[in-house]
Amino acid sequence: MSVAAFAAVLAIGVGILLVVAAGADPATAWRALAEGMFGSPYSVGSSLDSAAVLALIATGFTVAHRAGLVNVGGEGQLCAGGVAAAATGLALPDAVPGVLGVPVVLVAGFLAGGLWAGIAAWLKARRGTSEVITTLLLNFVGTGLVAVAVHEEALLRQPVTSAETLPQSAPLPAGAQLPLIGGPESPATAVVVIAAVVVVATGIALKHTAVGVRLAAVGHTPAAAARLGLPVRRLEGGGLAFAGGLAGVAGAALVATAPYVLAEHFSSGYGFSGLVVGLLARGSLTAVAAASLLFGFLTSGGINLQLAAQVPASTVQIVQSVLVLFIAAAMLFTARRTRSTP
Repeated sequence: MSVAAFAAVLAIGVGILLVVAAGADPATAWRALAEGMFGSPYSVGSSLDSAAVLALIATGFTVAHRAGLVNVGGEGQLCAGGVAAAATGLALPDAVPGVLGVPVVLVAGFLAGGLWAGIAAWLKARRGTSEVITTLLLNFVGTGLVAVAVHEEALLRQPVTSAETLPQSAPLPAGAQLPLIGGPESPATAVVVIAAVVVVATGIALKHTAVGVRLAAVGHTPAAAARLGLPVRRLEGGGLAFAGGLAGVAGAALVATAPYVLAEHFSSGYGFSGLVVGLLARGSLTAVAAASLLFGFLTSGGINLQLAAQVPASTVQIVQSVLVLFIAAAMLFTARRTRSTP
């Protein structure tokens, strides 16, 4: 049995124990979970949207990791992209056509996310500061930026018309909203297609282009790559900026999806979940797609698990975390065993 399969079995066992501890019948909980994942066009569409957002972040993580960097700042980069997308979308005229408005919003998110990651890239190149520390700390700055933007009327908060007016931006114009692709009963948007294209194109680029080979060389041995004349700092910075850009696109997609507003907690932890997907994929874009789909569908299923079986939706998050821990532990054990084998 493979490491991933063994870890999945153990994680499922933990999930069953949690369901029993919550006083629910495992069979009922399983039906509720399955129905939440596949029971209707709405649940499938919602799951695909979630998976697409995770795939964008995890793909960026994989590119940075290929260059030897660990980008843990997906949450902050996503927030930066969301703020830029909201500001850009709200600045567009109401009659802007979708063929123009949607690309402008997504490009704004990409540039903002890339610049946000560029801060960490610059600090690493000029000061030798660990990108793990800087990208992690920038997450808190990014979430704070969203909070300030949606609470200040001078920035992005919608005009306060009553005590019930939420601290959020006004809705984006129709031309800046991602189009639906799954029919009237499905919330699946064009971000699903965008993420699929990005994953495939990035996989091809990493395997079959000179840039992919150079990134791998830098990630494997930076000193040797420098002796060969490769621009190590530029490749590292570009890989990290590209990762931030894709996280920014994910943030822009969240803003351009119903209800089409920037709210304080719009990120919903996608940046950290995308990091987990990237870690599990271990550099494989095929694994990124598979893990994103798994986590996306589990997220939607967890909501119905709470509604239909009275089991806390956080149970799914616990199972996902346990799965990551088991896989990490198994990989560590395997690596140590390999090193100790003569």
